[in-house]
Amino acid sequence: MKKILLAFAVFASLQIANAQVKSLSAAKQAVDAAESVVQKPKKAAKASSWLKLGEAYIKAYDAPTSDVWQGATKQQLQLLLASEKPSSSDTVTVNGSLMTKEVFSDKNLYFNQNNQLAIIEVTKPVIADALDKASEAYLKAYSIDSKKKKVVLEAVQNIAKKYVSEAYNAYSLGDLKSANLFFGKAVDISAKEPLAVLDTNSLYNQGFTAWSLGDNAQAKECFDKCIAANYYGDKGEVYAKLGDVEAKLGDKTASRDYLEKGFEKFPQSQSILIGLINYYVTSGENTDKLFALLDKAKKNEPNNASLYYVEGNIHNKLGEEDKAIEAYGKCAEINPDYEFGYIGVGTLYYNKALAIQDKAQAELDDAKYEALVKQFETSLKDAIEPFEKAYSITKDDKVKLGIAEYLKNAYYRFRDEDPKYKAGYDKYSKIVSTGKPE
Repeated sequence: MKKILLAFAVFASLQIANAQVKSLSAAKQAVDAAESVVQKPKKAAKASSWLKLGEAYIKAYDAPTSDVWQGATKQQLQLLLASEKPSSSDTVTVNGSLMTKEVFSDKNLYFNQNNQLAIIEVTKPVIADALDKASEAYLKAYSIDSKKKKVVLEAVQNIAKKYVSEAYNAYSLGDLKSANLFFGKAVDISAKEPLAVLDTNSLYNQGFTAWSLGDNAQAKECFDKCIAANYYGDKGEVYAKLGDVEAKLGDKTASRDYLEKGFEKFPQSQSILIGLINYYVTSGENTDKLFALLDKAKKNEPNNASLYYVEGNIHNKLGEEDKAIEAYGKCAEINPDYEFGYIGVGTLYYNKALAIQDKAQAELDDAKYEALVKQFETSLKDAIEPFEKAYSITKDDKVKLGIAEYLKNAYYRFRDEDPKYKAGYDKYSKIVSTGKPE
């Protein structure tokens, strides 16, 4: 997408507006002219005719957004689009974020809270399906004359990038069907000669959007291709998704096999671990297989503290509290600077306190209620020390903020009981509110 140099902004707004109008009209005329050329048999037999047609389609595709670009400020675009005023401007929520949507005659522009252009949505293209038509034209040129490989290759790479951009825009706007379609087109055009490569990132995203849409058959096809290409996604997420897809398709055995293979390669993946735990808990199969897989990972990496954290999570999920705490404790023995063992213990006690609190709120007998309240307070206090230890050793500010939220809530309960609890509440309340860990 073309970026306008700052110096260009000194041009009069009328000149800029006229240039935009002419570019749209010229783009359409160029396409019409190029299309008429390839209707003639002699001209259609020349690769150059199809190259010109492909170029015309690309220019037509770019025309509505030639004077805007992602990251531009609203002030910059107000100057460049001085005579092109939005018909409306509204605050909308896009993908969980507040944005300002400005509606123009041929596009919608979405600005983030920093007044920077985040999403460009073309609503009135110069030529419908211009990228598809450009792809066909360039590939036709290559089929006529393979010596045009370099120019066709560059064009196809450009088209693939534009498909990916369209896909991400659609995804951001919540249009999963269009995102899925565009990711698929990026995969398809990249796989064809002369580029002939597998765009594994787009392939994964095609599978992910299919999975999100509930199209499990397409998701399975995409994720299986990822596995075949040795592309596993972040922390082996492809295996986690295949485990889920196979379960939804009714093949529990295949689901388990994918999860177990994934666990062997990525034992620290929480997605795979949760899938395995859920499988063994719901299937009624012997959970010893889980620990056998974990033991295999430990033998390969005996000094990896995170594997004991995973073991603790398994025991915790299975309701084996003592074994979970023991496993979490092993983390510090192997690596005293590994914070997640302490986080595991703190989270266990904290969640236990919440469960007791829910039980107490439903209890009508006063004596039983008071007993449950004492258990609740004991568990909540038990969470404080490991969380404090984790906070003191972690170097990750995001982790610190997460722990601070837990500690703020725990200290709040006891703030009137002892000055040290009040001090703890004040400390972590400030950290949470400012977002700045000490």
